[in-house]
Formats: sequence, structure tokens, C-alpha cells
Amino acid sequence: MPAAPPKPALALGLLFSIGTLMGLTSNLVKLAGNAGWQPLAYLFWSLLGGGLLLLLLAWLRGERPGMSLPQQRYYLASGLLSIALPNALLFSAVGHVGAGFASMCLAFPPLITYLLALALRMEGLSRIRLLGICIGLSGSLILALGKLHGGDSPILWILAALCVPVFLALGNIYRSRYWPHGASPLSLAPGMLLGGALLLVPTALFGVDFAPHLGSARAVALLAAQMLLFAAVYALFFILQKLAGTVFLSQIGSVAAITGAAIAIGLLGEQGSLSMLLAALCIVGGVLLVAWRSAQETES
Repeated sequence: MPAAPPKPALALGLLFSIGTLMGLTSNLVKLAGNAGWQPLAYLFWSLLGGGLLLLLLAWLRGERPGMSLPQQRYYLASGLLSIALPNALLFSAVGHVGAGFASMCLAFPPLITYLLALALRMEGLSRIRLLGICIGLSGSLILALGKLHGGDSPILWILAALCVPVFLALGNIYRSRYWPHGASPLSLAPGMLLGGALLLVPTALFGVDFAPHLGSARAVALLAAQMLLFAAVYALFFILQKLAGTVFLSQIGSVAAITGAAIAIGLLGEQGSLSMLLAALCIVGGVLLVAWRSAQETES
């Protein structure tokens, strides 16, 4: 799926809007855990509700999702790589590593995405863009090393959180490379969310409890908020991917990392650190370099 001719101002606006919304997710997950939700149950019902909301919106706009065999395969594969696997790891790890660290891990996908896109010849080589991505990645490495040195979280859950961006990068590449011909962004988003929810169901065979926790108004409100968040994020997500391309899209994680960590520290009372501050500075610098280079390429 080649990117449409980019519009820098719109692309940047979408980048920061989606990134900010995604940064809220890890914080909502932590609040939901405190309200009694099991991580995978919260994820399942949030995906199901968000997917149905997008399906209704697509239906009302006349952009009904296709149901051909290749499209169903696309929904399931993108749902696995972009939704089920990374979010299952993220939602499960937040209670062990904190919302701030989990958010900052979202800054890793750009380098992996760019390297994969280069290998598959989906993106051209740009030294400035590569420099920006490497700077952002160095910030993520500083963050990870700081967390490991702190010794306040089990290494297994730290590694689980660090695996999230790997699946996100693979999902970025898959969605772009196999985008169904002629499909609109809004027609694809519901299938990906519902496919992700469907792929979580087999984990019930391993004892995962999907019973909804609706025992308090707070628990219900947190579920409704995450449903709306998923619907908004992925409706805009596909639009940005079609507008600006795979590598630019991957910068969403860097924005989500900054906003998510800031919310965790400012509103949830999590403790910040020097490593988080240095990581944030690197990530912001990397995003600005990539965005500036993308704007230059558009104007030339």
C-alpha cells in the first residue's frame, strides 16, 4: 500500500493526536487493574466494544468492511501482530513495570519498522531520518537500562514490555505491504480490532478469565473510556498510515511514550528518574528530526 501524497501539517497533527491518545492507554490499564479488572478481560471487552463502534461508524458512512477471504486473512493477521500480541503483553506488564515504563517502551518501533521497510524496499534510505530514529532508540535504551538497574521489577515483565514494539513494528509492515486494494482506512479498522479480540479467545483454554468486571461505576467508566479510545485511535491510525507511510506512522510510539510517561508521573504518582528524563529528551529530538526530514521530502 503506497502512501498517499503527504500533507505535513495534517500528518503531524494526526501523529501527535494519536500518540497522545495511545499514551493514555497504559494509564487506563493501571487504573482498571486497581478497579478490579483482569488485564486480558479488560483488553478483550475494550477491543470488542471499540471494534463494534467502528463497525457502526463504517456502516453509517457507507464504508462497509469487505468479507472476502483475503480481507478476512488481513483482519486476522493485522489483528494478531498489531492488536492481540502487543496489547496482551502491554496490558499484562503494566501492573508489574508501571504505566510510565510501559508507555516509554512504545518508542522502540521506529527503528525496527524503518529497518524492515528498507529491507523490503518500502522506504528509501535517508541519513537524517535514520539519525533521528537512532537518537529516539538511544533514549529507549537508556530507559530500559535504567529500569533494569533499578531492580524494582521482575526481569520477565521488563522483557515482556520490551517485546511489545517488536510486534508493533511487524504489524506496521504487514498492514502497509498487504493493504487490500481499494479499501478505505475506516473499512479496515473494525476488522483489525475485532480480529484481535477473536484471537484472544483461545487463551481461555489456559485459564484466562474473560468475565467482565462491572461491579462499580468506576470499572464501567474505565471500560467505556478504553472502548472509545481504541475506536478513536485506530480510526485515525489507518488514515495516517495511508497519508504518510509506514515509517512516519511508527513515530506514534515516540509521542505515546512521552505523553504516557508524563501522565503516569503527573497524575498517577509514579516516580520519575534521570534515565526517564534523558530518554524523553532523546525521543523528542528523534521525532523532530524524522518529522522535519519527512516535511522536506514532501516539499521537494
